[in-house]
Amino acid sequence: MAEIKKLLIANRGEIALRILRACHEMGIETVAVHSTADADAMHVRLADQAICIGPPSAADSYLNIPAIISAAEIAGADAIHPGYGFLSENARFAEIVEAHGIIFVGPKPEHIRTMGDKVEAKRSAGALGLPLVPGSDGAIESVEEARAIAAQIGYPVLIKAASGGGGRGMKVVPDESQLETLMQQAGSEAKAAFGDATVYMEKYLGNPRHIEFQVFGDGQGNAIHLGERDCSLQRRHQKVLEEAPSPVLSHAERDRMGMVVANAMAEMGYRGAGTIEFLWENGDFYFIEMNTRLQVEHPVTEAITGLDLVREQIRIAEGHPLTLRQQDVEFRGHAIECRINAEDPRTFAPSPGLVKQFHAPGGMNVRVDSGLYAGYRVPPYYDSMIAKLIVWGHTREGALRRLRRALKEFVIEGVTTTIPLHQALLDDPEFQKGDYTIKWLEAWLAEQG
Repeated sequence: MAEIKKLLIANRGEIALRILRACHEMGIETVAVHSTADADAMHVRLADQAICIGPPSAADSYLNIPAIISAAEIAGADAIHPGYGFLSENARFAEIVEAHGIIFVGPKPEHIRTMGDKVEAKRSAGALGLPLVPGSDGAIESVEEARAIAAQIGYPVLIKAASGGGGRGMKVVPDESQLETLMQQAGSEAKAAFGDATVYMEKYLGNPRHIEFQVFGDGQGNAIHLGERDCSLQRRHQKVLEEAPSPVLSHAERDRMGMVVANAMAEMGYRGAGTIEFLWENGDFYFIEMNTRLQVEHPVTEAITGLDLVREQIRIAEGHPLTLRQQDVEFRGHAIECRINAEDPRTFAPSPGLVKQFHAPGGMNVRVDSGLYAGYRVPPYYDSMIAKLIVWGHTREGALRRLRRALKEFVIEGVTTTIPLHQALLDDPEFQKGDYTIKWLEAWLAEQG
């Protein structure tokens, strides 16, 4: 066992604050690293020690591996937690951290590398018994190969970049006549975005839901699942609202798929937190990818299980076995998370600037994860998410009522936010029934004009 006494948080914003709070509750000192643009950030103010690692550009600060390692050595940090985004799924970073004798609070580098390559991830998932979307076994080398696979699985098909995500390097091919052109476009986009033109092919599912399972492994052959989250409300492949449990899964489906993913992680020898993402359609699950890190939406899982996921990550990094066995995990009630962005709720144009007033909603079973305060200036250099509102209720209907009340209480003045978007969503009968898929939100937004 290796006791962590001082932890460097290689991130910013609400997730840095979230990690900091868990550390302080565990008696662990914290080191905040920050760009010059984040000198006044809340996590920087609350950390035991703060070190500036570069100018506003993420490439020169939060993605600057030498600067982060230097900060850890200067501060005498035992461990580094990468949060999500930035370097959290960079296998080389994890290797460098460990090579410097510092504990990496995350999975083994080889698992990050395997699951970061979408082609290799799909191959590994299939070998571990996870259900796959029909498609190519790996990278597509030629148009002729693509034609043969598409003819076998049937149109429409989806061409996807092997590296990266966020919808870039992704093309839906409706029929054979457009296959060659769209395949070339996908490769060009992938090359420009990720430096890798490799693409692969999957059957295009018509109208699925996005359902993901939270998993934990201790790297010692033990693994559990903590239930699923429904993340189907998306715009341009970016999640807007998440809930747990999914409104469409039965207890039997949850138990069956949960054990499939837990057993796969145990066989893999996985260490730490991970999320296995599926498309779900007509009762069938299809693996799409695995995120080898903490997710933005982890609080809804914490709300229905009562577990502190960051605390568990740190314990596992210290070498402890899992706190719980699968039979000890209990799911209670329903939780919903709204991502609040500094964006126009209609055009989604970014809205950085000075926060003039800030009042977070409160009351029973209401949680706000945010680094905002009155007088804080939201910088224009990073992701526009500025807060997460999480509510819990005994039932989904109860959670929706609490969410409506909390959104009404939420005050952020000085920057435009997406709070009105979430309020409008709550008024929609289809959303109230939980009757939505990954295509629903964009269609709904188009109807709103």
